[in-house]
Amino acid sequence: MFSNIPKADDDIYVLSQWGDRLDLLAHQFYGDTTLWWYIARANNLFTINIPTNMQLRIPGSTKYARGE
Repeated sequence: MFSNIPKADDDIYVLSQWGDRLDLLAHQFYGDTTLWWYIARANNLFTINIPTNMQLRIPGSTKYARGE
């Protein structure tokens, strides 16, 4: 099981826009759509779809996605 994702100074905060999905954000910030679950976990979400105008934390590092 992966550990919680601690907040860090290099985290990015975004406000979701119409049409945003976690896989698209994962591609934008990490270059890897399969890391959508990592953004979901950081924000206590359970689906790839997100509502408009939701503040999301994008972890600045994928270190914890790799189990390090």
